[in-house]
Amino acid sequence: MQSINQRFTAAARQEWLTFRSRGRIVALAVAAVVVILFGLLFAFSNRSTCSQGTVEVACPTDPVGPRGQAVSDTFYFGHRPLAGDGSITVRMTSMTGIITYPPPNHDEIVPGLVPWAKAGIMIKDGVTQGSSYAALMVTGGNGVRMQSDYVHDTAGRPGGLSPQAPRWLRLTRSGDTVTGYESADGAHWTQVGTAHLAGLSETVQVGLFAASPGDLTLRPTGLGASASEVRFTQATATFDNVTLSGVADAAWRGEPVGDMGHTEWEREHRAPGLVTSNGTFIVTGSGDIGPIGTVGGYDVEDTLIGLAIGLTIVIIVVARFMTRGHRPSTTGALPLSARALTVKSAVIGVVTFLTGLAIAGVALPVGVAMLRANGGNVRPVSTLTELRVIVGVAGLVAVAALFTLALGALFRRAWVVSLVAIAAIVVPYIMAALPLLPETVADWLLRLTPAAGFAVQQTREEFPQVVANYAPSAGYYPLPGWAGLAVLCGYTAALLGLVVLRLRRSPVASSPKPKWR
Repeated sequence: MQSINQRFTAAARQEWLTFRSRGRIVALAVAAVVVILFGLLFAFSNRSTCSQGTVEVACPTDPVGPRGQAVSDTFYFGHRPLAGDGSITVRMTSMTGIITYPPPNHDEIVPGLVPWAKAGIMIKDGVTQGSSYAALMVTGGNGVRMQSDYVHDTAGRPGGLSPQAPRWLRLTRSGDTVTGYESADGAHWTQVGTAHLAGLSETVQVGLFAASPGDLTLRPTGLGASASEVRFTQATATFDNVTLSGVADAAWRGEPVGDMGHTEWEREHRAPGLVTSNGTFIVTGSGDIGPIGTVGGYDVEDTLIGLAIGLTIVIIVVARFMTRGHRPSTTGALPLSARALTVKSAVIGVVTFLTGLAIAGVALPVGVAMLRANGGNVRPVSTLTELRVIVGVAGLVAVAALFTLALGALFRRAWVVSLVAIAAIVVPYIMAALPLLPETVADWLLRLTPAAGFAVQQTREEFPQVVANYAPSAGYYPLPGWAGLAVLCGYTAALLGLVVLRLRRSPVASSPKPKWR
């Protein structure tokens, strides 16, 4: 007698022989080729060039942080070298700033701080953009924070400061570990957080800094789209009672990390810099230190621009396969058994997963290489992230195929199955991404519908310490990739469960079970 595994393998082989007609294989190949060609066309048609005068030069790119991701790292830094362990303690007595031409009238420069303007103390592995750091700061609207290596953010006490209510800040270094403390009086200290900076150099830079990101507002431009408007801002902080331990007897050095000083305000009113007088330090700067780059450019998933079209073709192929030969039945019986459904699911799942691997495994790396060859700024991601996107897209294609399979078992009309699957998975994604709906509606569509599965392709992350346009049309999905795919899996599991329930109640289910052949 054959074992269960042998019988299942034989049934799966037979199902594969049934599925692999020339038309279906060609259609799946067309789905893959369409996505790949769209990606290559996108890469080929986007050429970037930059020049200084008549000389062509490399275009600017975002600095790369310790995790290999694009980051922002622009601020003014007054610093001294620290060799080995040591600490810095300061009292921060004021923090002021300006915002240029804010809404509603955009006609004046006003005093004020954006919520994530920041100033405080920092230990940084050199002054190269993207290098490792830990900083303790007071922000414009989010209280005291300890941040490190661009992505880590720990909250301290809320509120601001004034000459009557200053903030004391302290950073201590012990090997690769930096610990931050805050105090209201300089005598009683509270630990804010600890940062572990792997591979921190023996000699680092320790000092005072100020930064202020652009003031962002979104202007509706019709349908669900909006345009980002960013205005220059600047922050100035005053420190005294500056105490350093373990620091060599060297002069303070002030310099911008990153590019600044080019706006009319900076040239004519207040330039970025460090001013010292009788133990008081005044630092003025702009820019931001955080996990999202500001130069702009392409994401690796932009090369999958044709994915919705390729997935539509896969859906139609599976719908036609599942409904071939079906006719209306007066008994309402489903023309397959639970065992047959299991075999079909396994075969279609494997075939479409491999199709998805071929789609993303070619379109993404080749498209990214072409974009970079054309001078495009592709936001860097790790190899592991690229692999996660490729496998995630394959999973999306396979689960969408199983979703269609379940619909085919229920409706038995190819055009009905195709329309329902496309309307549930593809259409909400297109309407959210173009965008054709208000951003709030688009956001909920990509949370609650099967289209949430498209989140597997995103490489951008949302960070609470960065103000940005976190909208689907800007490349941000409301759910992480795994959660979005889980939503699609949930719908698919529910449909398959409904099919099994109907099978148990159908004449096919109540008749003698067919033998495996």
